[in-house]
Amino acid sequence: MNREQRAWLIALVLCVAGIAGYLAAQWLLLPLVNQTRASEPPAVRIIVVSEGTTFRQLASMLEHERLIASQWGFEILGRLTWADRRIPAGEYALHAGMRPTEILRILRDGHVVHYPVTIPEGYTVAQIASLLDQRGLADKAELLGLAHNQDFIRTQGLDVSSLEGYLFPNTYHVARHATSKEIISTMVADLWQAFAPELRARAKDINMSVHQVLTLASVIEKETSVDGERELISAVFHNRLRRKIPLQSDPTVIYGLKAYDGNLRKRDLSSASPYNTYRVRGLPPGPIANPGARSIRAALFPAPTTFLYFVSRNDGTHVFSSTLAEHNRAVNKYQRRSVRTQASRMMRLTAPSFSLSP
Repeated sequence: MNREQRAWLIALVLCVAGIAGYLAAQWLLLPLVNQTRASEPPAVRIIVVSEGTTFRQLASMLEHERLIASQWGFEILGRLTWADRRIPAGEYALHAGMRPTEILRILRDGHVVHYPVTIPEGYTVAQIASLLDQRGLADKAELLGLAHNQDFIRTQGLDVSSLEGYLFPNTYHVARHATSKEIISTMVADLWQAFAPELRARAKDINMSVHQVLTLASVIEKETSVDGERELISAVFHNRLRRKIPLQSDPTVIYGLKAYDGNLRKRDLSSASPYNTYRVRGLPPGPIANPGARSIRAALFPAPTTFLYFVSRNDGTHVFSSTLAEHNRAVNKYQRRSVRTQASRMMRLTAPSFSLSP
């Protein structure tokens, strides 16, 4: 081969290499769809990466979904960046306007889709488990089991019979592949964020344990949703506890019933449940729901009043009284005319009681 032929061969090799480099750049660095030229933004696709999915399978899936131009090119990119070792399982929101390097970064860093779910204040563990199950974010039976599993509870730094009261109501962003353990641990961690050290110090100042505060806060949470009443209801309960008067709270009775159809009956108030605060003096053995920050604070800072009673106005608010005579007048005004049987039951009780929950 003479010099001229060698020159042509070198030129040909360089040309082929240039074309190959250009195509590689197209496949590896540029998005499949140019968003500036597209008539509308590329549609977002949810790509599910299951446990055990290989990088080759993932690259094939991306090409099939028309998110990348080349499976083999994406595989090469993954090997060059060591991203092909392990992609976290989960759901990923991707579109064809993303560069392959951007797609790879999202996958490599595990930026999975998170779904917002709001846990309302006053929800029980059972209600939380049902909500997450309905949203497809957790298995109800598994979550309930963990909430009562002593070994798991101890991993949360707690020595309690269940996590009722310890799952903080908040808006969470949950990945589809998150485990029940991860979800519960996040909720418990959020509780300690809300139940800050200064609040725990306040609990010590008023001779209450964290468990007692959460128990009282849960009862307050179930008794009212009106912010301006939380401290007043807390005061009623604190005053009753101080005087050793039964709390006589309907929500605690309801929590202790094996079945509840929406109607609290006279016989229920005589049940032998440890949650029956008509019969048992003091706080129930544990929280009856998961209280929010406002009820926790109210349990720690009751209003400075002498109130011992409250009765529903049937509009979500309550009338508060310091004496039995005042309470009976309020019962007569707000309860007797609308619910005679309920008022009759209340007046026959040996100790003055609150109104039945609507």
